[in-house]
Amino acid sequence: MRKTSFALALLTAAVLTACGGNGPSAGDQTPKTKFSNQITFGDSLADVGSYAVGTVAALGGGQFNINGNNTSINPELTGKNFTQLIAAQIGLPAPCAAQTGLLGSAAAGFSVPVTDHPECFGYAMGGARVTNPIGPRNKALDKPGAVSFGALTVPVVTQIANHLKKVGGKFKGDELVIVMAGGNDALQQLDELSTAATAAGGQALAQSLVTQLAPGTANPATGAAAIGAAIQAEAAKPTATPQSIIGAAITAAAMNGNTTAPANAATIGGTAGAAATAAGLAYSAAHGADVVKNMATAGAELGVLVKTQILANGAGYVVVNNLPDVSISPSAKAQSADTQKLIAAMVDAFNSQLKAAVGAEPKVLYVDVAAVSHDQAVNPGPYGLTNTTTPACDLSPAKNPLGSALVCNKNNLIAGDVSHYMFADAVHPSPFEYALLARYVLEQMTVKGWL
Repeated sequence: MRKTSFALALLTAAVLTACGGNGPSAGDQTPKTKFSNQITFGDSLADVGSYAVGTVAALGGGQFNINGNNTSINPELTGKNFTQLIAAQIGLPAPCAAQTGLLGSAAAGFSVPVTDHPECFGYAMGGARVTNPIGPRNKALDKPGAVSFGALTVPVVTQIANHLKKVGGKFKGDELVIVMAGGNDALQQLDELSTAATAAGGQALAQSLVTQLAPGTANPATGAAAIGAAIQAEAAKPTATPQSIIGAAITAAAMNGNTTAPANAATIGGTAGAAATAAGLAYSAAHGADVVKNMATAGAELGVLVKTQILANGAGYVVVNNLPDVSISPSAKAQSADTQKLIAAMVDAFNSQLKAAVGAEPKVLYVDVAAVSHDQAVNPGPYGLTNTTTPACDLSPAKNPLGSALVCNKNNLIAGDVSHYMFADAVHPSPFEYALLARYVLEQMTVKGWL
């Protein structure tokens, strides 16, 4: 896709032409469409402050970005996402979050009343999925004893319903509607697959340990029960690791008469660890097709929502951004090659179904963000990107308690110039990347004849 360097050069000119540039041969540059408002449905990439409350606000956060207007440090550090940049470019008011709040731990500052804002139309929300209400950081996913963040994760289906209820059931037809979702469906599906694979590995670890250790005890039946109980007790601890579980099993075996177990701990642990790894990989391989299928379903569901709840209710201008190629994100790159391939297949499945549903709709602009984001990762130079693999934010607990761009700002960036980095954290874009996305969407709106 080397042609994108040429496309990028055209992009800036197209945006300037569409939005009022005054070059010597610009001609009449009045936008063809006068949009009355901007309405956004989706997830964290379009969230303009759903969680900018409580501790999040106190930490200088609120958007999944490098937060704050830091243009005095570098002109690219605007702190704005693509929806805010588009609104400004086409002369609309700055978007604001339609709902704010958190349902988490009060002691940590994550319990803030949920408040609806009738004057705001930015429904996109961090953690939101297409139809499933349980997205990343939702309190329903909390582990026992963990501090709860309590993300609202209102799904797109409900976001649209909330808007229709607010405006009397119909779009006016002259709003710019932006839809972008699917990322949290991918993240949650991967997390659930990983959790199940880890559980399968844990079962294999325990079985291997019992099988190796019980025969050497004074009474193999009693020894097996004792070793199994020790494994269960250790595994239940929040601090448990495979090494600590192996240690607990060997200790129990020794206490039940297997005197050679401690001396052979390395061999026993290695055998059990190999069994656990093999079982985890086998589970992932066997169920990878399931998550791809689930992503295809989510893509189809989003397409149906666009057609039956947005277009059918009067929307005249709907931008549908497909799911970026998250297989090139720092989070994905930290995984195995097989997992990266799986993520790419999930993205393709979602986008294929979404495009099939809305790609031919005359009032829909389908924007292929996946192709552009992939090209940026493998061909960053023409886009002005200086780093496509490292998060700009310091995500260490000492600097960033949430490990997320949600509370990233000028005070917790990594050293050096990060103004042209692609990613703020392991999955979310930097301000510069958001600007590239905004420019690309505006270019496509121009090509569509909307600007």
